[in-house]
Formats: sequence, C-alpha cells, structure tokens
Amino acid sequence: MNKANPVSQNNNQYLFALALIVSLFFMWGVANNLNDILIKQFKKAFELNDLQSGLVQSAFYFGYFVFAMPAALAMRRYGYKNIIIFGLIIYALGAFLFYPAAEKGSYNFFLFALFIIASGLAFLETTANPYVISLGKPETAAWRLNLAQAFNPLGSIVGVFIGREFILSGVEYNADELSKLSPQAQDAFYLSERLAVQTPYLILGMIVLIWSLIIFLTKFPTVKIEDDNARSDKSAGFKGLKQFPHLYLGAVAQFSYVGAQVGIWSYLIRYAQHTVPGMPEKIAADYLTYAIFAFMIGRFVGTVLIKYVAAHKLMALFAVVNVVLMIFAIFMDGYLGLYCLVAASFFMSVMYPTIFALSIDGLGPYAKSGSSLIVMAIIGGAILTALMGYVSDVSTIKYAFMVPMICFAFVFYFALWGKKIGRANFSYKPSATARS
Repeated sequence: MNKANPVSQNNNQYLFALALIVSLFFMWGVANNLNDILIKQFKKAFELNDLQSGLVQSAFYFGYFVFAMPAALAMRRYGYKNIIIFGLIIYALGAFLFYPAAEKGSYNFFLFALFIIASGLAFLETTANPYVISLGKPETAAWRLNLAQAFNPLGSIVGVFIGREFILSGVEYNADELSKLSPQAQDAFYLSERLAVQTPYLILGMIVLIWSLIIFLTKFPTVKIEDDNARSDKSAGFKGLKQFPHLYLGAVAQFSYVGAQVGIWSYLIRYAQHTVPGMPEKIAADYLTYAIFAFMIGRFVGTVLIKYVAAHKLMALFAVVNVVLMIFAIFMDGYLGLYCLVAASFFMSVMYPTIFALSIDGLGPYAKSGSSLIVMAIIGGAILTALMGYVSDVSTIKYAFMVPMICFAFVFYFALWGKKIGRANFSYKPSATARS
C-alpha cells in the first residue's frame, strides 16, 4: 500500500499548493467541453458532415492515448511539479495554434492544435491525480481527490458558456439560404465563423501560461514519487497482466463508457436542433450546460449512495437506466428525447471511477501497469464519436445514439459479470477511488 510522505512545510504553503493543483481540474474541464461547441462551429465554418465534425474529438482523445504512458514515465523521472508545468505549456501552445489555424482556414490545422492541447492535458491529468493524493495525510486523501474532481464539471460548464457566448454567433443558414448569398457573402460568413475561435483560445492560452508561471514560482511541498514497493512494481509489467482477464474487460468497459459520454455531449446540440426544428444553436447549447450540470450533481449523489449500495450494483442500475434513456432518445420526437439525453448525464457520473476501481482491484503490484491500460482506454472518445458521426451521415442523428446504447449495455455486463471473469474468489469493496 502506498504511503504518503510527511510534508514539513507550513499549512499556508500546503493549502496554496493544493489550490493551484485543484485549479488544474477546472482548466482541463474547460478544454474538454469547448470541443462540444467546436463540433457545431466547425460544421458551419467548413461545411462538414457529422463524421468529419466528430474528428474534433478523435484528434483530441488520440492525444490522450498517445501521451498517457509517456507522461507517467516522465513524472517518475522529472517529478510532479516539472511535468505539471510542461503540461501547461503544451496546453497553452495548442490554444495559441488556433490563431494561425483560423487565419489559414484549415480544418486539419485546427485538429492538430486540438491534438497538441490534449497532449498537454495528458501530462496534467496523469500527474495531478496522484499529486493531490500525496499532498497531505493518507486518511484525508479521498476527501482531497473528491474536492479536486468537483472542479472538473465546473470547468466543463464554464467551457460551454465561453463557447456559447463568444464562439457561437447565432447566425445559421440552411442550404437554400446559403445558395442565395453571393460568393463574397458566403466567403465572409465562413471567415467570420472561423475567426470566432481566435480570441477565446488566445485568452485561454495566456491564462494557462500565466498559471504555469505561478506554479513555477511557487515552492511546493516535497513528496517522493515512488513508494516502498516501487522495486517490486518495476518487475510487474504488462506481460503479467494476461493473468487478469477482468482487467481487459474493464478496459473495454472504460472504452465504451468514455465513448458514450463524449459522443452524447458532442452531438447533443446537433440532436436538439434535429428533434426540435428551429431551435437556435445557442438555446441548444443551453441543454448541453444542463447535461453537464446533471453530471456534476450525479457525482455528489453517487458518492453518497456508494456508502450504502455496492459500487458495482449502483453502476449496473445506472447503466440499465441509460440504456432505456437512449432507446427513448432514438425513438421519441421533440423535447422528450432531448430531456432523456440530458438525464443520461446524471447516470453516467459514477461510471468512470467505478470501472477504474473494479478493473484494477486485486492486481497487487500490477496495479500501476493495469491503471495505464485503463487510462489508455479513453481512446473510445475518439473512435466511438467518429462512429456516431458515420451512423448519423448514413441514416439520421437519432440512430447514432444506438452506439452509446450498446456501450451502456456492455458497462452493465461488466458491472455484474465481467468483473468476475478469471477471479475465483472475487469480492469488491468500494474504495476511495470508486467514490471519487
């Protein structure tokens, strides 16, 4: 079991350092959910189909996938603080790249910028979680992690607000209206829609860069990265993971969950405008805010419920509810289907940490290697969002939600049966991770 190292610095320094690290959870929440606005914006600015616009998430989550393991290795070599600063600088660089991407008018350039942002976030997320746990007494680690994670959906809400107010113009033309515009007027419209992203991302990049400077100038409490069992952990590599089939099923479950969450939020605006004809894009964006708010409330409610209900049983119940909600969203018209998508966010809230805890439970010294596999599974956000876009293009946006429906069905399977595969005497006890 990991042991936190004693912190000798005074309480004020400790609290300030903790506040700076907690703020990072807010910052990557902003970046994550600005993507949901960008999907709608780029669809207008570049005349994209749903598959093409969904590549926003593909580029973004591919950055996470590529740099999750390098970030973990770099953290061990260079320390928490240095990697956090590095991650922030890369994050800022990606945000600054939005300026030349808009000037050049290249969708591929935008996708590259999003990949760079996500690369920086991979370093931040891989480092911030264990550092929050290390900053203080072991008995209060779960509280600190819960506090930090509570700021993530707040950042998500702010990201959607920024996109709604400062990126979405509210100007929308259908094909007939566009055809009636002169070529010069059409070019001016596309240019204004592309340039709308420049200022918000420049400001975001500057804030992130300033934050990296503040962290650089702050003296952080010193904590060791490796624990007393580090030597045995080094020998517990990926080859030994084959003895834990439930871990691989957990990776598939996490792949499915992340793909479902990202896909639902990515296409919620598109769905709202399809199922409620004539709904303005800014009003549709409000429903995305409601969904993320429901997710945040679900986090707190789930944390309380897990004290009384086994985590895997609660997740199984929530997964079944979401399967039903997806069925309603597919086959119901008007606001009812939209309300179902918003409600689904509440029931998604406990899934990521619970799948994570169930997957690595019982791995012992293989837990670190297994954790990396689960983190890499967030590539589901890239692949399944694009798949939803393809289904939408060949049929309709409503049928695209068959993808998250299937995903939630697999999460249900994993919660009740998949977690036991290969385990003769499986007994899950909710841990601090499952409650976060």
